[in-house]
Amino acid sequence: MTEATDLAARAGDRDPRVGLRAVAALRRLLEQLEAVQVRSARVHGWSWQEIADELGVSKQAVHKKYGRR
Repeated sequence: MTEATDLAARAGDRDPRVGLRAVAALRRLLEQLEAVQVRSARVHGWSWQEIADELGVSKQAVHKKYGRR
């Protein structure tokens, strides 16, 4: 998790350009990690509702985002 740690540190940089770039990179990384975990949950037989509950979103939202992948 060195990349995430480095990005988190840069997100707090005094230079807004550095901080904002780090925030954007963290957002992309988070989206990738979420997709990996949703795929894993589905492979392990989790329902869309179980995944949604863990992510704190509605079943419809998680299915819309990942259901057709």
